[in-house]
Amino acid sequence: MDIHAYIESGIIESYVLSLTSTEESVEVEKFRTEYVEVEAAIAEFSQALEQHAFENAIIPPPELKAKVLAAIKEARGVEEPTTAMAPQTEKSFVVPLHQTTSWRMIAAASVILFIVSAAANFYLYQQYRNKEDDYEALLSQRETLQAKNDVYHTQLKEWQSAAAMMADTGMAMIKMASAKGKDDAATVFWDKRNKDVFVMVNKLPEPQVGKQYQLWAMVDGQPVDAGILDLSCTSVCKMKNVPRAQAFAITLEREGGNKIPNLKALFVIGNV
Repeated sequence: MDIHAYIESGIIESYVLSLTSTEESVEVEKFRTEYVEVEAAIAEFSQALEQHAFENAIIPPPELKAKVLAAIKEARGVEEPTTAMAPQTEKSFVVPLHQTTSWRMIAAASVILFIVSAAANFYLYQQYRNKEDDYEALLSQRETLQAKNDVYHTQLKEWQSAAAMMADTGMAMIKMASAKGKDDAATVFWDKRNKDVFVMVNKLPEPQVGKQYQLWAMVDGQPVDAGILDLSCTSVCKMKNVPRAQAFAITLEREGGNKIPNLKALFVIGNV
């Protein structure tokens, strides 16, 4: 049995993603005990999925919980203080004739009461403004968290699409190693029925400013443009339709792409 061809068939990825049938799972379990290569392939793909999950995990801000609880408590209503800031009631000043308190002292007392009342009102207004600012900040944090959550769900759907492609027997999966023969840097999915091409980038470095990655299909020894990789695509990217090919390669070209590949900037290549 050609164990390397078995691993390259995509059965390992389907097994890790729980997409295999009962018979296929039993077969993989049997081979992983007999072949070191199968066990190593399972561990490598599982580690790659775990690393992607950790790198894209969205952690809410630690202070968000306390602010949410405070907002809920405030929404339920807080009892108004009954003693601390009770409305001022009119008081009658009885000035006995035998006292020397003049009307000027009474006027001064009224002015003092007015100042204290104004200060209290200003304090309450500032407290209201602070609460309003906290509420706006909480809304902003919630919107930011929702936006990150939407990104996470989008990435999850893209990975689910990739998993479905791996399990599709009508898809040819071409693992593209780096030009230096190191780890798989990208994977091409080529639909053998309608000839659609998809690329899943694994470990390609960030391109330089003014540069873009371009996919090429080798047809009868000649490179054919298969499309430019969209930098906003984080998992499976739809490329140009390729009727037939013997190999695929990715080069780093100027922004917008080239008509012929720059072989000095060849990054990955894989045979069909």
